[in-house]
Amino acid sequence: MASEHDEAVLWTIFNPTSPFGDIPVLDQEEELKDDDSSFEPNLLEQVKNLELKGVSAAESGDLEKALGLFHQAIQILPKRASAYNNRAQVKRLQGHTDSAIRDLEQAIVLSKGTGCTACQAFVQRGLLFRLAQRDDDARADFERAADLGSKFARQQAILLNPYAALCNRMLSEVISNLRNPKVPETP
Repeated sequence: MASEHDEAVLWTIFNPTSPFGDIPVLDQEEELKDDDSSFEPNLLEQVKNLELKGVSAAESGDLEKALGLFHQAIQILPKRASAYNNRAQVKRLQGHTDSAIRDLEQAIVLSKGTGCTACQAFVQRGLLFRLAQRDDDARADFERAADLGSKFARQQAILLNPYAALCNRMLSEVISNLRNPKVPETP
């Protein structure tokens, strides 16, 4: 039986025109979960409800209410990463990118860089870094999120990888020339 890596190599060989990184075998995202087992169940339920209300408020455009709800959630369980990640999204929408990045960094630290919240925080921070033209930092975050299973992050990391872009372009030209060879003109 072939390993995932072997199947990915075979896919690339037999499907040379597919975009670099677009390998179905590797596109299988796992269901990421956060480890909330250390939190008291009643407080955890209360915080999750506050976060749901905060997301709903943000979606309806009431960013101040959403911010307040996420702040409440953080006050109840300050060691839980999810509310920091959610609050960062509201801050980003308000144009407070530096503060949003600080919340995302806190979410990454609290999550220990694993789970759903970490994956989301890496993607969001990568997007903010990209907007700030900090492409190396963005690529690093996208690569971390891709390692956690984010297909979107994998695509973003590839777009920011100059070597991958060059290889893709060269491979595409070679395949195109093989399919449509240029016939030399006769004098």
